[in-house]
Amino acid sequence: MKYSSRLIVLAVAIAAMIGVGCAKKKVAAQGPPPPAKSAAAAPQQSTTPTARATTPTPAPAPAPQQTSRMPNAQTRARIDTLLARIEDAYFDYDKHSLRPDAIKALEADSTELRDILKDYPDYKLTIEGHCDERGSAEYNMALGQERADSAKTYLVQVGIPSAQLATVSYGKEKPACDEHDEACWQKNRRVHIVADSQPR
Repeated sequence: MKYSSRLIVLAVAIAAMIGVGCAKKKVAAQGPPPPAKSAAAAPQQSTTPTARATTPTPAPAPAPQQTSRMPNAQTRARIDTLLARIEDAYFDYDKHSLRPDAIKALEADSTELRDILKDYPDYKLTIEGHCDERGSAEYNMALGQERADSAKTYLVQVGIPSAQLATVSYGKEKPACDEHDEACWQKNRRVHIVADSQPR
């Protein structure tokens, strides 16, 4: 009885060892899995570089059109109309400070003129300073310049760009009136604004 029990235990142990050994051998016998595709079926890779697919280069965006820095004929006509409505500003004898009536004259339509000019930075206006016949030519040239400068200062305060306002003095060289009395002299003590259509 003891002998047969030993035999059974021994047989079970041997069987277990054989099973484990076989399992190990089976596992060991299994090689790496075969490739999914055979070498004949796999496409051969070329050793030469293939042309890479390129996306078409988009055409360069057209350069934005520059708006003209000078007004067209219609706008120039509008500017001329405004300048014609802005009356000459007049000055007292031997003075260059703006009188209230001179300010009122410069103020007329200057806001609209400012709004037009800011869109055309190359368009210029010239402020002319004038004097009556009394005094030397040199003195009146200086006084006419001071009058033109006073008018420019006012127009810049209104908002017209300083770069678009030039000044010039004609002294007593271009009188508006040729009589030799106070009424005529008053007409000559003035500033006059003209358009300069040529860019400087």
